[in-house]
Amino acid sequence: MKRITRTVRLACAMAVVGALLAGCGPSGGTKHREGALAGRDMQGAAQRADAMFYATVGAIKPEIEWVHDTTTTGSCDVTRYWTVMTVVSPERRGNFLGVVENFWKASGYRIKTVNPDEDMPEIIATSPDGFGIVVMFGHAGQAFFEVTTPCVGESKVAAPAKVANGRTYEGDIPTPNVRSDFWSAGTPVPGPTPSS
Repeated sequence: MKRITRTVRLACAMAVVGALLAGCGPSGGTKHREGALAGRDMQGAAQRADAMFYATVGAIKPEIEWVHDTTTTGSCDVTRYWTVMTVVSPERRGNFLGVVENFWKASGYRIKTVNPDEDMPEIIATSPDGFGIVVMFGHAGQAFFEVTTPCVGESKVAAPAKVANGRTYEGDIPTPNVRSDFWSAGTPVPGPTPSS
């Protein structure tokens, strides 16, 4: 059942980001005649995607636990996925998303969509250099991030180099844990919330 839920989540997420980045490379960046972002190959773009994620989670205080999830490649793009292992209570989700949204705006990202759904909210944004980034909540307060690159030159893509700070259970399938008193707490605190 967990694998089916994960597969459905990934399929939906890929569809959203695919629509976001239709045409393999949204506006932003300098493209050469083949449509790929000049000077970048898939490995370089994957490293940029990693850096975007690491900077985003670095802005979230107190720290959250996360693990690397899958990497997918298209004909000229790469999508990296991460699973947040810290369970975020319903009362804290607005704060969590507010921190992420404010960081993205301060980093020059354009917010494309804010879905304030009570159970599974999400934010979709685009960086100035054309990378799509998404944060979404799934079942029981588990959050997921993904970054999709614009069209770049073809190359092999290595796994992320940075070691995750969260633990996985049940083999390779991430299982959320509750190791943050703040994010898992049941009472809201004052702070930013995502715009509607």
